[in-house]
Amino acid sequence: MAKEKPAEAGKSVKASQKNTTNPTQAAPPTQPDAAKIDIDFSHGLAAFLAANDISLGFTSYQTGRLYLIGSGPDGKLALHEAQYPQAMGVAGDSERIYLGTLTQVVRLENVLAAGQTANNVHDKVYVPRNMQTTGNIDIHELGIRKNGRLVYINTRYSCLCEPDIKHSFKPIWKPDFISKLAPEDRCHLNGLAMVDGEPKYVSAVCCSDVVDGWRDRRHDGGVIIDIDSNEIMAEGLSMPHSPRWYDGKLWVLNSGSGELGWIDPEDKNFQSVAFFPGFLRGLAFHGNFAVTTLSKPRHGRFEGLALDDKLEEKDADAWCGVHILNLETGNVAHWLRFDGAITELFDICVLPGVRNPITLGPNSAEIRDFITFE
Repeated sequence: MAKEKPAEAGKSVKASQKNTTNPTQAAPPTQPDAAKIDIDFSHGLAAFLAANDISLGFTSYQTGRLYLIGSGPDGKLALHEAQYPQAMGVAGDSERIYLGTLTQVVRLENVLAAGQTANNVHDKVYVPRNMQTTGNIDIHELGIRKNGRLVYINTRYSCLCEPDIKHSFKPIWKPDFISKLAPEDRCHLNGLAMVDGEPKYVSAVCCSDVVDGWRDRRHDGGVIIDIDSNEIMAEGLSMPHSPRWYDGKLWVLNSGSGELGWIDPEDKNFQSVAFFPGFLRGLAFHGNFAVTTLSKPRHGRFEGLALDDKLEEKDADAWCGVHILNLETGNVAHWLRFDGAITELFDICVLPGVRNPITLGPNSAEIRDFITFE
C-alpha cells in the first residue's frame, strides 16, 4: 500500500467562530520525536475517517499519551497527542472524553460550540476539566452509564468501581471468587462491556484468588463474567481483553492468540473471526467495522503464548498500531503502524461526528493561557 505522511501540526491554533464574541485560542501539543517514532498508515485512511464522519482516540501507557486521529481539510491524516502518565482506558463521544491514568480519572470537555473551529480546521478541542485522584489502582477500561456516571475496572483491587467524592474509589462489584479487596491484582480483571448503558460483562485472565495469581494462568485461564448473575460466560481463553456488546453479540479479544471473536451463547465457546499480528487490547465498532489496537509482545508477561507460534507460522512480525477490520469481508480495510520507541498501545474509542480534533495535556505550556468561559 502507498504511504502518506501525517499533516504537520502548526505552532499555534487560533479559534474562528460564528455568532459569538468570545474568542478562544489554543496550540496543539508537542508531536512525538520523528527520529524515535515512525508512523505509517494505509492509503485512504484519512478519507475513510472523513467518509464515516468519525475520529479515533487511543492510548499508550508506555509513552503516557492520549492520541487523537482525524482527517484534515487538506485530505491528510491529522494526528494529535497529549501527555498523561500511564494513559489507559478511554471512552468518549463528540463532546466528552474520559481517560484513566496512573493516579487519576480525567474528564476532558470539548470547549468549541457548534459552528466554531480552532485555527479554521479543528472542530473539537478537548480540554481536561476535572481530574479525580484515585491513587495507583491500575485503572483499565471505563464505561459511561445511562445516567452519566462513570464506572471503571480497578485491576489492582480486582473490582468494578465508580468515583467517590471523598475516597480513592467506591467498589460496586467484584467476582465471586475474589474473597476480599486487596492491592494484589489477583485475577487481572481488565475489560468492561456496557449493555444499554449499564456494566454487564467483564474479562479476567483467570479466577485466581491469590496475589499475582494470573501470571501462571495466561495460556488458558481467561474468563468472561456476567456481572448481574456472576455466571462464567466463557472460559479457557488466553488473556482476554475488551469484551464488547455489539449488534446482538458478545465480542472479545482473545489477546494471547491474537484473535477477535465472539462468544456463542449456546455452548459458550469462543468463535474466532480474525487474526491480528499483535497482542490485542482495546476494541471499538462503527458500522460494519471493528477497530482494535495491537502491541508488540512485552518481554516476559506476554511472551510464550499461542500468538508467538501464529506469528512464526505466518512469517510475520508483531505490530504496534491500529487495525480497522471489515466484518463483512474479514479483511483489514485500513491500518496505522508505529515503529521505534513506541511498542504498546492500550484502549481505543470511536468519536462519532468528529472530523479533526485536538487535545491539550494538563502540563502543556499552552493550557496555562487557554481560558474559556460560558
